[in-house]
Amino acid sequence: MKANKGQIERALDAPPADIRMFLLHGPDESGSRALADRLERAMGPDAERIDLDSAGLKGDPARLADEAASLSLFGGARHIRLALAGAEDALAAIQALIESPQAGNPVVAMAGTLRGTSALLKYALSEPAIMSFASYVPEGQDADRLATAMARDAGLRLSGSDVGKRLAAAASGDRAILAQEIEKFALYLDAAPDRPGELDHAALDALGADSDDGDTARLVDAVMGGNPAGVSDEVGKLASVGIEGIPLLRAVMKRAQQLAGYRAEVDQGSSIDAVLAAAGKSLFWKDKATVQRQLGLWRSDRLATALSRLMAAERAVKSSGSLGAVAAEAELLAISRAAARSR
Repeated sequence: MKANKGQIERALDAPPADIRMFLLHGPDESGSRALADRLERAMGPDAERIDLDSAGLKGDPARLADEAASLSLFGGARHIRLALAGAEDALAAIQALIESPQAGNPVVAMAGTLRGTSALLKYALSEPAIMSFASYVPEGQDADRLATAMARDAGLRLSGSDVGKRLAAAASGDRAILAQEIEKFALYLDAAPDRPGELDHAALDALGADSDDGDTARLVDAVMGGNPAGVSDEVGKLASVGIEGIPLLRAVMKRAQQLAGYRAEVDQGSSIDAVLAAAGKSLFWKDKATVQRQLGLWRSDRLATALSRLMAAERAVKSSGSLGAVAAEAELLAISRAAARSR
């Protein structure tokens, strides 16, 4: 069942009993993640969250239905987050979930861009127990409004023309990077919802990610393009402006998921040129040549491994006592070296 934004937000805020799974897909991975976080908030701070991925379900398709029907260890709320690096690998498990006589625990599945020919997407759209929504990277005035709204929620008043536009452009439409930037400015200005601060061009010039100090796009290209020296350089520059750890992992994860989708089509017989031409607006035109080169470096199995490692690295960074940004950089370097061996 296809949902609009209002419908998916309301359902995630108060999960209906007749919806067993929410499928969040599309090129805006950060937008999908923000929607998934709404369900986590709705379930409450004491709820148990189970993280699964499509690679694990491929060999054990009954596990998703089993987890959805299981009680929490402590008898509280429980929900499942499913990462679909290889979306079609999880189709049998999702069908088993929908056909199961009982479920109970809501499932949020997050995928990258799914083509109209995707068997998973076709199944989700035809099944009333699955609510499906595609997130697209905000552009133009939509991106400016998003930046302004997120800044306002953090206690920042934008002072001067085009401040919101600069914020949005610096994050390249990535909500995770945008949130990190806004948090940094709020700390810098000692701003909060109950004590607003003025964010102007001077503050952006001093701390903004659109300065020459660092660029997440260059980092992503260095990781997936096999340039370890470039990875170290960009990680250092980004850390100097307060961007490190999870936002970097997620930026690279977004590209890896994008490549995995394209590579699956190439493996089915399409040429790289045809796949990229069919991608349309879901592929930013400035990235086309870079993505084309990277597709030549990465096979589907190696992309699946890279995605699994990136997700594991994010969990490690989140865990208490981890090395945080150091662990993230180590994983990005390892992936970049793997790409370098294919050059």
